[in-house]
Amino acid sequence: MLNRNKSSDKTGSALIETPAMATDGLEEELDSYTRSAITRIRFDIIIKPAIISFVALIVSFFLDVSTVPFLGDITFDLARSLFPGWQAPVETFEPYSFWWLPIFAYGLFVFISYLAYNKLKIEIIRTPASETIDRIIEAATSVIDSIATALPLIGAAILLVSIKLGEEVFLGLSVPFEIKALIVLAIGKLFEPVLDQLGVDFQNVVNHVKDIREKYFSRIQIESSRSMMKQFNQPGTSGSAMSIQDLEKFKAIVDDSSRLSDVVRKNFAAVGDMMEKINSMQQISTEKIQQLNVLANSITQASSSLSDEKTLTGLKHLEAIVKK
Repeated sequence: MLNRNKSSDKTGSALIETPAMATDGLEEELDSYTRSAITRIRFDIIIKPAIISFVALIVSFFLDVSTVPFLGDITFDLARSLFPGWQAPVETFEPYSFWWLPIFAYGLFVFISYLAYNKLKIEIIRTPASETIDRIIEAATSVIDSIATALPLIGAAILLVSIKLGEEVFLGLSVPFEIKALIVLAIGKLFEPVLDQLGVDFQNVVNHVKDIREKYFSRIQIESSRSMMKQFNQPGTSGSAMSIQDLEKFKAIVDDSSRLSDVVRKNFAAVGDMMEKINSMQQISTEKIQQLNVLANSITQASSSLSDEKTLTGLKHLEAIVKK
């Protein structure tokens, strides 16, 4: 339970919770819950969403024009099983082996996810907000997507250059690298659910903290309203309870205050939008701003002079002359 500081009124009939102490107790409880909830989130939650990308990693061993460790010439063996009687072409050179490239990329993606996981644990304890989660997950996703997209582009550039260099470079280097680079691109795209799962788990903690805070303040507001109504219904110094007419007047005042607050909020929003537009306008120079200040001062002086009795009298005489 939250710590509460309560004090009685003059009649000793009501107990009111101090808002500052209640808020401090709430923040301590939320901080304790956040730390314990974050601690329960393990990095092994990525295992299920990572299965599909791991399957793509396994498939990469079966798509290779060179020899794969422990599997040998797996691509040629698959071709012979699919097309009986097929004979492998006579090779005068051995292509470069890039079987390790998808494994290296996959390990790098897992490492980036682990960095994002540790960053989320620190930042959510400090500031439990959805914006923090989105910022960290988007940054990690952007890095993984950039790496996965860059490799096929580099491979395409090497492929175009190798056409000029001859068959040995083309088939021995460019083609094997481009095959593995495309597989890395597929693994990178299939790895996105891992980061999404991290974001969902940490978002659940943030949402729960937000729900606790909203429910707590709603309960405090309801209790305060009930306490006020009890005090209104109890005999006071005047010896009479609050009448229905007084309650209606009180409700009307509250409604007017609410409407006034809404108007003030809209005015502040309009002023904020206007200031943003002014700040975004790059064509306003210092000289123009000074001219606007001079114009504003002139308008102020003119409006002030209109309140002068002599000025008003002169304007009335001028109006009479014009009408004649």
